[in-house]
Amino acid sequence: MTTITVINAGSGDLDDLVTSVAGLFEEDAGRNDPTMDLTWPVREGPTYYSGLLNDPTCLLLLARAGEMDGDSTVGHLVGKLSERDAIRTVRVAVLESLRVAPHARGQGVGSQLVDTFLDWARTNGAVRASVTA
Repeated sequence: MTTITVINAGSGDLDDLVTSVAGLFEEDAGRNDPTMDLTWPVREGPTYYSGLLNDPTCLLLLARAGEMDGDSTVGHLVGKLSERDAIRTVRVAVLESLRVAPHARGQGVGSQLVDTFLDWARTNGAVRASVTA
């Protein structure tokens, strides 16, 4: 079995992150939502995600498969923390984007990404988690 490692994405990982996000757009929005601009990840993704890299309220994760796959990116997760406000009285962790490459599905990659996200959320004071879709 291939070893999966979840890492915090850095500036040198932006191309892999954008490629994974583009795959999500193609697989999900491309099939289910004709109103989505499928070119957004390539056109706007590098600027958007580079702006999140050093934001302590954001989490950018990559899942890497080692050994047989030559340390390739097989998934990503983007999470954010929302602050308390007049409506929501607790800090919420929002899972904004998640994808596992088709060839890596069923191997626990998604679970590792989500577990890492939930640990990060708890460590950063979130008492609730949500998913945007």
